[in-house]
Amino acid sequence: MRILTLLSRILVGVLFIISGMIKANDPVGFSIKLQEYFTVFGTEWLNSFALPLAVFICVFEVVLGVATLTGSKMKLVSWSLLLMIIFFTFLTFYSAYFNKVTDCGCFGDAVKLTPWQSFIKDLILLFFILIIFISRNRIQSSLSPIGDWTVLGVSTVLVTWFSIHCINHLPVIDFRPYAIGKNLPEQMAIPPGAPQDKFETFLYYRNMKTGEVKEFTLENYPWEDTLTWTWDTTVTKLVSEGYHPPIHDFKITSLDGSTDVTEDVLSNPEFNFLVVAYDLTKTHKESQDHLNKFADECAKRNINFIALTASPYKVVDDYRHEFNIMYEFYNTDETALKTMIRSNPGLILLKKGVVIDMWHYNDFPEFGEFKQNYLNGR
Repeated sequence: MRILTLLSRILVGVLFIISGMIKANDPVGFSIKLQEYFTVFGTEWLNSFALPLAVFICVFEVVLGVATLTGSKMKLVSWSLLLMIIFFTFLTFYSAYFNKVTDCGCFGDAVKLTPWQSFIKDLILLFFILIIFISRNRIQSSLSPIGDWTVLGVSTVLVTWFSIHCINHLPVIDFRPYAIGKNLPEQMAIPPGAPQDKFETFLYYRNMKTGEVKEFTLENYPWEDTLTWTWDTTVTKLVSEGYHPPIHDFKITSLDGSTDVTEDVLSNPEFNFLVVAYDLTKTHKESQDHLNKFADECAKRNINFIALTASPYKVVDDYRHEFNIMYEFYNTDETALKTMIRSNPGLILLKKGVVIDMWHYNDFPEFGEFKQNYLNGR
């Protein structure tokens, strides 16, 4: 039992630390995932707390993982582990069974798990956490009391600082398909012969004698037996999921939706700057003056500079007039914009469809810096 308990502590501790650090690397992305869950459970009023809650969960996971490895405060830690895994097991089962959230976000964008894979992962974790919980009174800390508090305190401070740093700048490690160095057209392409989504139509007929509703397919539905069965409803279901490219919802159109310029932007052999502001009512307005000056310098050198937003035309028009913006705005899906860069606004540099660089609004470069780094000082 001692060996099994030790192995359980190592497995659970390491997994919690990895999971917490991956999410701490991108707390904004994790907060977006939390908002999906809030929507599912009808608790949208929690959306304003999503980011601080995301940071808290990241820190809590890492601290629990460290405490599990060192054996610190095991009575409190084992109860915390058990309650947390029971909650998340219920959450992943609910998401899987009702197909509500297609990715739990357990490991951010680093490792994508289907809802059922997430549920199975939590069941396995539950088994090992139960072993730790049963043995909690026999687990002794490998540190002194002062050492316990020091290690847990330092872990809390470091992970909190790291999370806040990634919020105020960008993820240190970018696992998204829009990361620096990624070729966006390649990320959007479907390989030849890749499997496609397969759908099947099911027809539901009600037995007029018993009231029973029975499922049929197009091959066996009782269309001739009108004395026994009456049609109730028809449902088309996804029975086999095909290949989906990493980027499948990226499109750049004019604000009225009449013109698609995605190909023009991605095929441009010269530098392209994209200002990404998914919601202009929530954007960091203090950075707008800097963007205007940067855009003016780009215009002098015929460098393409545009903005992408999901805000409606009226909001865009008012915003442009308020800040005297001369560059053009285009429409892009809000989810795609949130995925592209964890900053509102953010700045992305493209060339031939490849992401050359990107900046959080706290780190927007001066034009001279861009000229020195990418135009050889010209």
